[in-house]
Amino acid sequence: MDLGCKVVLIFLFFSPCCGVDWKLAQGFIAIAGPLNNESVRNLNLQNKLFGREALNIVVDEGHNCLCHQPFLASLPQYFSYLHASGVTHYKMFMPWIHILPEGNAKNPEEATVQCYRQLLKSLTAANLKPVIILHHKHLPGVVITQSTLGKHRTFVDLFVEYAEFNFHSFGDMVDMWLTFSDLPEIIESLPYDDPQTSLQILAAAHEEAYKIYHEKYSSKDGKLSIALEIDHVFGSAPLESFLASLRDSVDFLSLSLQYNCRNEVDLKRKLNKLQTIKENTKVLLFGLKLHECNSMKENPFIPVASIFQAINQDKALAMGYDVNEFINYSSVHKISPHLANTTIRKRLQEGQAAALAPLSSYQTVWETFANQSELERDTFVHDVFPSGFLWGTSTGSFNVEGGWAEDGKGESIWDWFGHQGHVHMNQTANVACDSYHKTDYDVYLLRGLQSKLYKFSISWPRIFPTGIRNGFSPQGVNYYNKLINSLLDSNIEPMVTLFHWDLPQALQDLGGWQNESIIDTFADYADFCFATFGDRVKFWITFHEPWVISYAGYGTGQHPPGITDPGVASYKVAHSIIKAHAKAWHLYDDRYRSQQHGKVGIVLNSDWAEPKTPTSSEDLKAAERYMHFMLGWFAHPIFVNGDYPDILKSQIRQKNQQCSIPVASLPSFSEEEKSTVKGTADFFGLSHYTSRLISTAANDTCIPGYENVVNFSQHVDPSWPQTASSWIRVVPWGLRRLLKFVSQEYTGTRIPIYIAGNGVPTEDGGDVINDTKRMDYFKLYINEALKAIRLDAVDVQMYIARSLIDGFEGPMGYSQLFGLHHVNFEDGNRQRTPKESAYFFSSVIEKNGFPKEVMDRSFQSLTCDSPPPPKLLNLPASDVPSKAKVVWEKFSPQTKFERDMYFYGTFPDDFTWGVSSSAYQIEGGWAADDKGPSIWDNFTHIPGNIKNNETGDIACDSYNKLAADLYMLTALRVKSYRFSLSWPRLFPSGRNDSINSHGVDYYNRLINGLTARNITPMVTLHHWDLPQALQDIGGWENDLLIELFDSFADFCFQTFGDRVKFWMTFNEPFVIAWAGYGLGALPPNVKDNPGYTPYKITHTLLKAHARVYHTYDRKYRVSQKGVISLSLSTEWAEPKTLDDPRDVEAADRYLQFNLGWFAHPIFKNGDYPEAMKWTVGNRSELQNLPSSRLPVFTAEEREYIRGTADVFCFNTYTSKIIKHKTTRLKPFSYEDDQERSEEVDSSWPTSAITEMRAVAWGLRRLLNWIKEEYGNPPIYVTENGVGIQTKSDVDDTNRIFYYKTYIDEALKAYKLDGVNLRGYVAWSLMDNFEWLHGYSARFGLHQVDFENPNRPRTPKRSAVYYAEVIRNNGIPLSKEDEFLYGEFPKNFSWSVATAAYQIEGAWRADGKGLSIWDQFAHTPLKISNDENADVACDSYHKLETDLASLKALQVSHYRFSISWPRVLPDGTTRRVNEAGLNYYERLIDALLASNIKPQVTIYHWDLPQALQNVGGWENETIVQRFKEYAELLFQRLGDKVKFWITLNEPYIIANLGYGYGTSAPGIFARPGKAPYVVGHNLIKAHAEVWHLYNETYRPKQGGLISITINSDWAEPRNPDKQEDTEAARRYVQFYGGWFAHPIFKNGDYNEVMKTRIRERSLSQGLSKSRLPEFTESEKQRIKGTFDFFGFNHYTTILAYNLNYASAISSYDADRGVASVTDRSWLGSGSFWLKVTPFGFRKILRWIKEEYDNPPIYVTENGISERGDLSLNDTWRIHYYKSYINEALKAVVLDGVDLRGYTAWSLMDNLEWATGFAEKFGLYYINYTDPNLPRIPRESSKYYSSIIQCNGFPDPANGPHLCLQPQPEGTTPTPTASTMGSMHNASSAKVKFLGLGLTSLNEEIGLYVLFAFALIGVLGLALFSYKYGKLSKRVSKPSG
Repeated sequence: MDLGCKVVLIFLFFSPCCGVDWKLAQGFIAIAGPLNNESVRNLNLQNKLFGREALNIVVDEGHNCLCHQPFLASLPQYFSYLHASGVTHYKMFMPWIHILPEGNAKNPEEATVQCYRQLLKSLTAANLKPVIILHHKHLPGVVITQSTLGKHRTFVDLFVEYAEFNFHSFGDMVDMWLTFSDLPEIIESLPYDDPQTSLQILAAAHEEAYKIYHEKYSSKDGKLSIALEIDHVFGSAPLESFLASLRDSVDFLSLSLQYNCRNEVDLKRKLNKLQTIKENTKVLLFGLKLHECNSMKENPFIPVASIFQAINQDKALAMGYDVNEFINYSSVHKISPHLANTTIRKRLQEGQAAALAPLSSYQTVWETFANQSELERDTFVHDVFPSGFLWGTSTGSFNVEGGWAEDGKGESIWDWFGHQGHVHMNQTANVACDSYHKTDYDVYLLRGLQSKLYKFSISWPRIFPTGIRNGFSPQGVNYYNKLINSLLDSNIEPMVTLFHWDLPQALQDLGGWQNESIIDTFADYADFCFATFGDRVKFWITFHEPWVISYAGYGTGQHPPGITDPGVASYKVAHSIIKAHAKAWHLYDDRYRSQQHGKVGIVLNSDWAEPKTPTSSEDLKAAERYMHFMLGWFAHPIFVNGDYPDILKSQIRQKNQQCSIPVASLPSFSEEEKSTVKGTADFFGLSHYTSRLISTAANDTCIPGYENVVNFSQHVDPSWPQTASSWIRVVPWGLRRLLKFVSQEYTGTRIPIYIAGNGVPTEDGGDVINDTKRMDYFKLYINEALKAIRLDAVDVQMYIARSLIDGFEGPMGYSQLFGLHHVNFEDGNRQRTPKESAYFFSSVIEKNGFPKEVMDRSFQSLTCDSPPPPKLLNLPASDVPSKAKVVWEKFSPQTKFERDMYFYGTFPDDFTWGVSSSAYQIEGGWAADDKGPSIWDNFTHIPGNIKNNETGDIACDSYNKLAADLYMLTALRVKSYRFSLSWPRLFPSGRNDSINSHGVDYYNRLINGLTARNITPMVTLHHWDLPQALQDIGGWENDLLIELFDSFADFCFQTFGDRVKFWMTFNEPFVIAWAGYGLGALPPNVKDNPGYTPYKITHTLLKAHARVYHTYDRKYRVSQKGVISLSLSTEWAEPKTLDDPRDVEAADRYLQFNLGWFAHPIFKNGDYPEAMKWTVGNRSELQNLPSSRLPVFTAEEREYIRGTADVFCFNTYTSKIIKHKTTRLKPFSYEDDQERSEEVDSSWPTSAITEMRAVAWGLRRLLNWIKEEYGNPPIYVTENGVGIQTKSDVDDTNRIFYYKTYIDEALKAYKLDGVNLRGYVAWSLMDNFEWLHGYSARFGLHQVDFENPNRPRTPKRSAVYYAEVIRNNGIPLSKEDEFLYGEFPKNFSWSVATAAYQIEGAWRADGKGLSIWDQFAHTPLKISNDENADVACDSYHKLETDLASLKALQVSHYRFSISWPRVLPDGTTRRVNEAGLNYYERLIDALLASNIKPQVTIYHWDLPQALQNVGGWENETIVQRFKEYAELLFQRLGDKVKFWITLNEPYIIANLGYGYGTSAPGIFARPGKAPYVVGHNLIKAHAEVWHLYNETYRPKQGGLISITINSDWAEPRNPDKQEDTEAARRYVQFYGGWFAHPIFKNGDYNEVMKTRIRERSLSQGLSKSRLPEFTESEKQRIKGTFDFFGFNHYTTILAYNLNYASAISSYDADRGVASVTDRSWLGSGSFWLKVTPFGFRKILRWIKEEYDNPPIYVTENGISERGDLSLNDTWRIHYYKSYINEALKAVVLDGVDLRGYTAWSLMDNLEWATGFAEKFGLYYINYTDPNLPRIPRESSKYYSSIIQCNGFPDPANGPHLCLQPQPEGTTPTPTASTMGSMHNASSAKVKFLGLGLTSLNEEIGLYVLFAFALIGVLGLALFSYKYGKLSKRVSKPSG
C-alpha cells in the first residue's frame, strides 16, 4: 500500500461521519482546472474558445509552463466561460523550475512571475478565485542536485524559500494554497532511499511553509493545506509520525479521489474505520474522477451527492469539489454555449444542493434509476459473472425431507400445522419429497446442474427432537453427515441454514420465539451443529427469512404457530431472533472460526419498493418506510448500528402517539445489546422474488397491522406478469435496485451479498416440465444481478435458485411448484424429473452468465501425451476347440457357492466407466435440418415391422436436447460416453459431396460439452443406420461401400479427431451381417440367401473396417494420438454337458461363429476361425458345392486385416447353454452351419427380451476366454445392461441387481483372473428406441416419457447406483462389513439345537401319542417326497451317539425340545408317559455329566393331536393345558434344567400352521382371523407358564425362563423410498414384533399391527378389529414375562409396500408387504434363506433399541444345503463365520447384551414340510444307512474352533491356544487375496483307491483310511465296499 494513499485514507477516515440536514453553504467551492488536452479539444470544438493551433498541442500544466502556451490570449475568455458555468475557483500549478530556475529566490525568472500575476488578475476579473499548488509531480533537477549535495534540511530550506517567494509575489491575490500534490512522484524523485525519510522531509517542508504563511502572509480567509491522493498507497510504518506532524498544519483536507460508483459505499466504510485526527476539518475534493457511473447519464451530480453524504454524515464538512468531469460532460454531449452555461450552472447548483442535503440510500438508488427508459431498464446485458462466483440451489428441511417421524424425529410446528388441517387440501409434509431417504438422488441432481453450492437447512427437531441437546438423535446427525459428505464428494459446497422455520413443537409449547429462553436454546443448538458439522461446512446461515417467521408466524398467523398479534408478538419474536442470531454468530466467532474458517450470516427477504406515484414525495417516503420495515427491521441492527432503523422507530412512536392506545410495541436494545448485535454477519444473504408499488396508506387507522403502523399501501402494476403465486409478479429490474440499495445502505464492499433465494412457482398441473415461464424469470432476474455487479459495482458473490426440487410450500401445500426438478407427489418413489429450467440454469452455471455468442470454430482439444498403443500380438489360428475349453475346465466344476460368492474390490485408477447410446435410438430429428433418411427410417415407416408400429422419428429427441443429455452424463460421473455418429445426418446422401453443417454442428456441440466436463467421447462411426441412398445401391453387398465408409470416417477423423480419442468403426457387425442380411429381421431386411449373404457382408465389413483403421493410422494417429477398434458382440456359451466332447465343440462353435467370426481375423491371423472354415467347408461339400460358402481372404488381405484394432471392445448381455445338434443341410443357412441348439436355465432371471436372461457369471468366463484366446489385449465392455418391459421403472431394482452382479463378475475377472479389463460401459444412458421392440423394452439408466413431447428424462435408482459404483471405482468392502477380530464375553453360552419331532423318530414307541406333525406328515402331499419323521435321526434310540457329537463340538449348552405327546400322549396330565419322561431324564443327566447344560424348549410345534381335535391353539382352554404340561416338566426336570423356553417361534405356529396351512395342523381357511387368535392364546399361554415358574419354581430351582421369537430382518427394497422403509419396519413388527411387543414392552400388540388390522377390518364391514384385544389385567400379566430374549434368525429380505384389495382378509394383506431378495446374496438349500449376515447384526441392534437391551440368547441360526454335497461344507462354514462375526460386532460395537449363540442344527433332520431335502446339520446323516451314522462335516470342526476361541482372536496378536489350522474350505471375506484360487478347490483331482476325488472330497478318503486301521481283515472288504459307495454318492457335484 503506497504511503501517500494511506495518508489520504487516514485523513478521510478520521473525519466525522454522521449525517444531518444542512443548507447550502456560503462560499461553496466549485473548482475547475488545470487546462488539459481534453478540455481544450472539447471546448474548442463546442465553443471555439481557442485558436485552431490549440487543437494540435498537448496541454499539461504540470510539465509545461502555462505562460509558454500559444493560446494564452484566449484564457480570459475561457475563465469567463467557466464562471458563467458556475465555477468558483480555478487550480493553478506553479512551475518551480520556471519561477526559480536556479533554485534561488534571489534570481527569479521575472517574465514568468509577471505572466502568472497577469493570469491571476484575469481570474479575478472573471470572478474566479485561484487555488495555488506550489509543487506537484517530479522535483526540478536543480533542487535534486542541491538536496543531494547538502544535508537533509537542504530540501526543506529550498522549498520554504520557494514557498515564501510565492506567498510574497502572489499572496495579495490568493487565499487558498496547497504545498504539494502528487506525493508519490515527489517522494520517488527525492534523493532518499527510505520512504520514511522522504515523508519526514516533506512533512517538515510543509510545516515550515504553513508556519511562515500564517505568521507573515495569511489574510483573514487564507488557508493552506496539502493535496492527498486516495488512490496511492505506501507502506504503513511511516504513517503515524507523518500524520501526527500534519495534524496542526492543515486548514482543511484536500483530497484527490478516483471514485468508482460501483464501490460507492466503500468510502463510507473507510470513513467509519479510522479515528479523527482533527475535529471538524473541512474537506475539499481537489481532484475528482468518476468511473463506471451510469447515473451520470441522467444526473451527473448523483455520485457527488453520494460522496458528500459519506464525508458529511452528521456535520457539514464538505467545502467544495472538482467540476471538470461535468464541464467535459456538457461539452461531449454537444450542448450549445448558452445552454451549456445555463445547464452547467443549474446542475452545479443542483449538485451542490445534493451534496449539502444528501439523499438517503433509498432515495439515491431510486433517483439513480427513476429516469431510465423502459428500453434502457430492460436492456439485456451479455457478460459473465466474476471468476469464482458461486452458483447454487436450495431447499428447506420441512419442504423436502419428509420422514416426519422417522428415526425418533420430533414434531415440528409445521408437522403440527399440517396435521391440524391448515394446509391446502389438508396436505402434510409427512413424506414431502422423501429427501430424508434420497440423499444420493438429490446430490445426483446437483451434479447434473453443475451446482457449486447447495443451500439446505437442518431440521432442529430431527437433531434435537425435544428442542434441547440432551435428547439428540444420532440418526438425524447421520443423515446430515451423509448429505454433507456426499456434497463434498461431488465438489459441491454445503451452505447450511440452522433455522428454516421448523421449530420443534416442544419449544413452541413453551412459548416459542416469544420465550426469551429460546435464545440460549438456539445458541446451544447452533453450538452443537458447529461442533458436529463445522469441520466441513464453511457457509452457515443462522436464520432464513426471519421476517416471514415474525410476520406470518406471529403477526398474520398464516404460518405456524398461527399466532395473530402483529402489534406485539411479531416485534418481540423479531427481537429474540436478532439476539439469537447475534449470540450464535459470536459463539462461532469465539469458538470455531479460527479452526474451521467458515462464514456465518443471515438470509433476509425483501421485495423492492417503488413509489406508486413517482412524483409524490409522500409515496417516496412510504416506499422507503416499506423497505426499512421489511428489510431494515433485521438488517439495520445487524449491518449498521445494532439498533432498529430510525424510520421504523419514529414511525411506531408516531403511530402510538396518534392512537389512544399503543398499537405496536417495538422492544429496545440496551447499549450492550446494540454492541453485541452490530456487525454479526460475514455476508448478507438476500432472498428476493418480486417488487411492489407503495403509496401512503389511504386510511390512517389505529388497528394493529403492519400497513397501518408503518403507514403504507401495497400495489402492483397490472402490466407486471403474473405467476402461480398471488404474491409474486415478475419484476426483474427490482432486483438490481434492491441489490444497489443493500450495497449502499448495509454492505458496501466490506460484506459480500449472497442472493440466497430467487425463483418463481408454476402451478401443479399442465406441462410441468416445459416451464418456459420459470426459464424467462431466471434469465431476467439473473441478468439484473449481473447488471448490479458489472454496472453498479455491487459486491454480489453468489446466486442461489429456489429450489432444487418441487416441495411442500407451506400453506399452499404442493399446489405451487418452485423446483428446477419436478417431483411426482402421487408416486411413492417421489421421482425427480429435470424441468427445462434445470437445463437452462445448468447452462448459465456452465457459462458463468450470459457471454456474448461468438462463432468460434476452434474447439477445445483433448491433450493426449500418451504414446500410441502397442500393436497386438501376432497370434496363430485358434485350436478346435479353442481356449474356451480351458475356461470351461477352470470354472464349470465350481460349486454354486464358489461361483456366486460376491467379491469386493476396486478397479485400477485409470479404469474407464462409461454409458452408451446410439444415434438412431435417441436422436430423433429424423428429417430435421437436411438429414438424409437411413435404412432404419425407411424400415420403421413400414407398418408391422416394429412393435406397436413405433419409430425413431423423435425417439428421445436428443438432437434437440443436448443440454439434457449432458446433464445426465454429468450427474452420472461417467468418464466416457459412447455414442454413434449418424452417417445420414452428416452425409445425407452417404457421400462426402453432401456434408450437412447442421449435423456437424450438433456433434461438435456434443463433443465440446463432453470434453468440457472431462468426459471422453467414445465414438462409433456406424451403428446400423446406413444412409438409405447407399442401400439403394446395394448397401454392404456393394464393395463400393468400403470406399464410401472410408471417406465418411476420414471426414469424421478430420472434423472431430482433435477431441475424440476413442473410435469404433462398427457396432456389432455380426448383427448387421446376420440379422440384416441373413434373417432379414432388421433393415435392410435382406433374407433371400442366409447361407451366402451374411458371409459376404462380413467379408466386406472386415475390409471396410481395416481400410478405416489404416486411414486413421496413416493420417491421424500421430497428431491425434487416439485409439481405434470396433465393437463386437457375443454371449457366453456353456456346454450342456461338459463331459460330452460334441457339446464342448458345439459351444466353441457358437463362440467362434459369433465373436470369432470378426475377432479372429482382426485379433489373430487375418482369417476366419478354423472351426468356421472347417464346418462351413465340410457342409458346403456335403451340399455338393464346388467350394466353401465362406469367402476366402487373399494373403495380402489377411495381412491387411490382421491387427487392425488397438483394443478389444465387445458387447454382451446374457449366456446360453449349447448342445450339439445335427442340423439340416438345405436350405443353406449360417445358423444351421453352427450345428448346435441353445437353451437357457429356467432359474436365470428373465428380462424384457426373452433371449436375454441375466447370467452374470457368464461375463467372467467370457472375459477369461478373450484373455486366453486373444492374448489378453486391453479389453473394454462397451455395452452391458438389461431391459425391463414397463412404461415406468424408476424403481428398477432388477436392473440394479443386474449391474451389481455383472460388474462384480468383471471385477473378479480383473482381480482374480488377470484379465486386462480397461473399461466398462453400461447400456444405456436412457430408455430409447430398442429396434424391433420399439419402446417396450427399457434399458435406460434414465426413464424417458415417450408420451410427453418434452421427452423428460428421470433418473432411475440404477442411475444413482451406477454413479456410486463409479465413485467407488468398483465395489469396495464397506467399513461395517469388514471382519472384526475379538472375543465374546466370558461365560458366553455356545450351543447347538434340535427339535423333538425333527430328530427323535420313535413316533409310536413307548406309549408316545400322536402329534399334529405325525398327522400332517402322514397326509398325502403335505411333505416333500411324502417323507416323515417316523424314524428321522432316531435320536430316541441314539442318545449316546448324539452325546458323542455334542462332546466333540465342545458346546457348553444343548438346546432340545420335549415332545408334548411323548410325555402326555393326549395332551393332558390325565396320563403321564413315564417312558417318555425317562428318555428326557436320561438325556439331561448325560448332558450334565458331560458338563453340557440343557436348554429345554417346552413346545416346538408338535402339539398332541388330541388337543388339536378340540381346536388346538384356537381353543382358549389350551392355555390351561399348556400350563399343566409345563408344570409337569418343572416338577420332574426343573431341578436339573436351568434354562427353559416356553414356545419356539410362535409366529410359525400361528401363521404357517393356522394361516398359510403349510405347517401342521395345516389350517388355512381363516387366514385373516385364525392366526391372530392362535397368537393371542400363545402369548397368554407363555405368560401363564412364566408366572407359574417365576412364582412357584424359580425360588427353589433358580432357573431362567422365556420365549424364543423368530424374525427375519427386513431392509427396504428401495432404501431411498419412505414407502419401502415403512414396509420394512412393518414387516419386522408383524413378524418378530407380533409376539415381542406384548412380552418385552407393554403387554399389548404394537401400534403398527393394531392400527392396520383395525383399519382394514373396519373397511371390510366388521365392527371391530380382527386382532383380539387384551384386557388391561391381561396386559399387566403379559408385560415383562421374560428373563431373556430367545431369538431365532436366519436371513434377511428386501421389503416393499404392496396394497392388497380391502376385501382380502389375511395376515399378508394386513401387513401389506411384499418381499424380494438381492440377486447378489448367496443362496442356500432353502428357497427362503439367503446368506445375509449384515441383517443379523441389524436385527440384534433393533431388539436392543426396541426392547431396552434385554439379555439375548440366539437360540437358532444356520444354513441349509441340498443335494449330495461334500462333507467339506464351505458354504456353511462361510455362513457361521460371517453370522457369528456379525453377532460379535453387535456385542462389541453396538453394545447388544448377547449372552449366547446356538447353531442350527446338530445334525441333518426332517426339515418340516421340505422333508429331508434341506440339510442344516453340522453332522451329516446318511439316511440310506439303517444305523443313521452322524458324520461330522468340516463346519462342525470350524464351529468347535470358534467355541474354543470364544470368538475370533486376532492373529496379529500372535499364536492363540485355540487357533488351529483353518479347515480346508474355510472362506474369509471374499477379496482378491482370499478368493484368488477358490475356483481351483473343486477342479483339482486326487486319486484315491481308484476314485477320482476332488480336493474338496479328500476328507472322505481320510475316513476310509481310518476305518482300515481299525477294522480287521474280514471286515475290511465289506466296509470299503460300503464306504466306496458312500464316497461316490457324497462326491457327486451339486449341479
